[in-house]
Amino acid sequence: MRLPSSVLVSVSLFTAETTAALYLSSTYRSAGDQIWQCFTLLFTLVPSVLVQLTLIFIHRDLSRDRPLVLLLHLLQLGPIIRCLDAFCIYGSAGKVEEPYVTITRKKQIPQEGQIEEVEQEVGQAEGKLVTHRAAFARTSVIQAFLGSAPQLTLQLYICVLQKGVSIGRGTLMVISLLSIVYGALRCNILAIKIRYDDYEVSVRPLAYLCVFLWRGFEIATRVTVLVLFSSVLKVWVLPVVSANFVLFFLRPWVLFWSSRSPFPENIEKTLTRVGTTIVLCLLTFLYAGINVFCWSAVQLRLDDPDLIDKGQAWRRVAVYYSLRFVENTGLTLMWQLFSSSPAQGFWECCGSLCLIRGTLSHPDSTRTKPPGKDIGDDQPCVTKGDIGQTLCSVV
Repeated sequence: MRLPSSVLVSVSLFTAETTAALYLSSTYRSAGDQIWQCFTLLFTLVPSVLVQLTLIFIHRDLSRDRPLVLLLHLLQLGPIIRCLDAFCIYGSAGKVEEPYVTITRKKQIPQEGQIEEVEQEVGQAEGKLVTHRAAFARTSVIQAFLGSAPQLTLQLYICVLQKGVSIGRGTLMVISLLSIVYGALRCNILAIKIRYDDYEVSVRPLAYLCVFLWRGFEIATRVTVLVLFSSVLKVWVLPVVSANFVLFFLRPWVLFWSSRSPFPENIEKTLTRVGTTIVLCLLTFLYAGINVFCWSAVQLRLDDPDLIDKGQAWRRVAVYYSLRFVENTGLTLMWQLFSSSPAQGFWECCGSLCLIRGTLSHPDSTRTKPPGKDIGDDQPCVTKGDIGQTLCSVV
């Protein structure tokens, strides 16, 4: 039985980010920055509530008589108690003989053209740990892309505006970046396990490191481009992000409606049609949030019984990164064009036009020839002060 280390990592990132965000919001309150305080708390509490609801839904606590667990989830302490429960199960495993076991069959990855099936006995304790790992893998993705990614973008934008990085803000940014990269890593591992569901897959540490570096550079680049673009064109960053989000949110629904498949009813037997619709909307909401910042690695497909496309999607990967490269390049070019005070450049341009207009409207005016110089010897020179004076005189 493996140590539930992934559960510990998820809870550690969740607790550290929440603590750092609460401390930073208190500093914003002391400094009188109520807007930054509200946004910092918003990007902390909303994913925290979604994490609690996800844990309750996966463990089906609403159908059980567990009022203490529900109270702890209401107090936003659900991940901590779940982590303690997982380690208690791991510590007590093997001390008592389990009366029931489940036999699972997995294929080994073929080597030299031979495929072998391996049977494993899974006890109740190990089954509970598998449920804990699956639950925290999903909550890590929710925390990463619905909380940490907006939080990192916000704090980096504040650093650009204030031209400085405080200790609290820098700590929160580092934790948020680690949380996002870990969430993206979980997406990649989930995609591999879905693709090779019938096989026993073990990912080596070097593969984890490569995916970690790839996701880290991808997300850092995306966040940096969005922050630089928003620093010069504050009004246009919302339409750009909203267009990305709406496009990825509607794509699974459009494909579902075009396929004319029946409404999926196999998500949860206890859910009504309204409840199923809400769960699917939340799922597509998370899917869109992931694709705004990086490649999701898992394709959502509502007309599939498993809601996941298990086929290889190399063409979709190529199209996604091509469009993302074009978008990031365009946003960077716009930042370079408008970064040097767009208002000042606009008025200087208007002043130059007015100066040319004034010169052309007085064709009889000639310059006085200085002694010892011809008229064509000296070069015309127009300064910013001349442009401003000319602009004011014309206006």
